Amino acid sequence: MASKQQAEVEAIVAPAVAKAGFDLEDLTVTKAGRRLLVRVLVDADGGVSLDDVAVVSKAVAKALDSDDGTGGPFAGAAYTLEVSSPGVDRPLTEPRHWRRNIGRLAAVHIGEEPVIGRVVAVSERGIELEVDGESRSATYAELGPGKVQIELK
Repeated sequence: MASKQQAEVEAIVAPAVAKAGFDLEDLTVTKAGRRLLVRVLVDADGGVSLDDVAVVSKAVAKALDSDDGTGGPFAGAAYTLEVSSPGVDRPLTEPRHWRRNIGRLAAVHIGEEPVIGRVVAVSERGIELEVDGESRSATYAELGPGKVQIELK
């Protein structure tokens, strides 16, 4: 799909997602046979429930359908809409991602050093991890993408 069409779709979808009270984490539009497949990943500070997914789905579909009447990116084209939340394998790259994972174990590179620690605090400047019982702070500029570690208890 051309990036111009992707940008058109994002310009329609992003405000609908924000108005519903969620963050747009990712948007992809791909061809699936004769249809287009629109995948929307959303997140929020308290997480995303199935009811939330339904709310976002309705808001996004309404925005896309109303835009079609004015010759939008899907005018005359059939599309399938999928709305979901990112899984635990999503990389932690934004301050909001780290904030939403306070209390969880995460693996990250601080500079060149691989570190595994529990996210204990997040600020505008960076994060604080508990690594082997000791506090370790890092700015966002020092961090590579983090990855939540699955803990079986």
